[in-house]
Amino acid sequence: MGLIVSAAIVVGMQLPLLHRPAIVHVSLSAVTLKGPSNPLAWPAVGSAALDIPSSGVLEGYHDQSVPIASLTKMMTVYVALQHLPLGLGETGPCLVVTSDDVVTYQGMVKASESSVVVTVGEQLCEIDLLNGVLVHSAGNYAVLLANLVAGTNDAFVALMNQEATTLGLSGTHYDDVTGFSPQSVSTALDQARLAALLMKSVLVRSIVIQPSVTLPVAGTVASFTPYVGIDNVIGVKSGRTAEAGGCDVMAMTFQDGSSTKVLYAVVLGQRGGDLLGPAGEAALALANSAVASQMHHTFVKDRAVGEIAYEGRRVGFGVTQRREVWWWPAQGQPTVIVRTRQFKSSIHRGEVVGQLIVKGMKKHTFTLRALGNLSPPTLLERLR
Repeated sequence: MGLIVSAAIVVGMQLPLLHRPAIVHVSLSAVTLKGPSNPLAWPAVGSAALDIPSSGVLEGYHDQSVPIASLTKMMTVYVALQHLPLGLGETGPCLVVTSDDVVTYQGMVKASESSVVVTVGEQLCEIDLLNGVLVHSAGNYAVLLANLVAGTNDAFVALMNQEATTLGLSGTHYDDVTGFSPQSVSTALDQARLAALLMKSVLVRSIVIQPSVTLPVAGTVASFTPYVGIDNVIGVKSGRTAEAGGCDVMAMTFQDGSSTKVLYAVVLGQRGGDLLGPAGEAALALANSAVASQMHHTFVKDRAVGEIAYEGRRVGFGVTQRREVWWWPAQGQPTVIVRTRQFKSSIHRGEVVGQLIVKGMKKHTFTLRALGNLSPPTLLERLR
């Protein structure tokens, strides 16, 4: 009996006290997300909007329905592609330029409306019209495109307004297919949403990125979109009239962690100079400020975010690979949750001890591992 009791005492001295779990401490400084927060560069005049579809960011500034000039042509192209879908490398249906079409061109020249030269008998296909409308903002090409789809411009304008209603663009109404009419109005937020929809088309993206385009008779004409091909700008559309001022819908790529994403900066009603210049500058400033306002936090490899502690001894835990979290101030501050299991026995370096969860517009879940070895005190150690 004495031997049995002695053996039990020896074994008991070597075993941990399983009924006393370890205490887990989380370092608040290690899990508090911090990053630079820069204000958005909203324009001093007019209205504006910022849309980052991949991140769920959509913000407006002084948003109201105002004339939008040639931004109208985004809907012209959107409706045309809804009725006459076109893929990369395709030409689409064609038309032959008539004397009436030449008269339309001449009238636009006299009114100082953007257009390109056409001649009687010239053949223009859908792809030519799309290139002319999106790159050089050719108003007469927009008229031809509308006639190709609906037979008349009035019928096509009805389709444009129907589409605006379907898309929920409640601040938008079209009076013509070119935007030369001040009665073609919209809001910056509506235009941002429309641009994002339009740019889902691979064909459209391939067109608007071009700094110039060569047309059948007009030859090579330049893009009116400010900064296209510069500073990560990939389109989309600009416009100007006396009533609308300078307007620009700018698509810009940026890095979101390891991914390349697109944001849309819209400015309406800009004034000064040639109108397009100030509009482009305002849109670029807004887009750049949006990229700069992006928040970022790095969870460093093998840096403890907390500790697991038994009496008199402890070990840190954290991520064993570098982890990054990106977010935008408009999304609100993400919350960080640390979840660990209960510990009543030895822990080995690299052992999974829990999860670090970051909740925002996106949810990130990172594995937490022990950064060293830890054993609970034995009975003998506790009795000392």
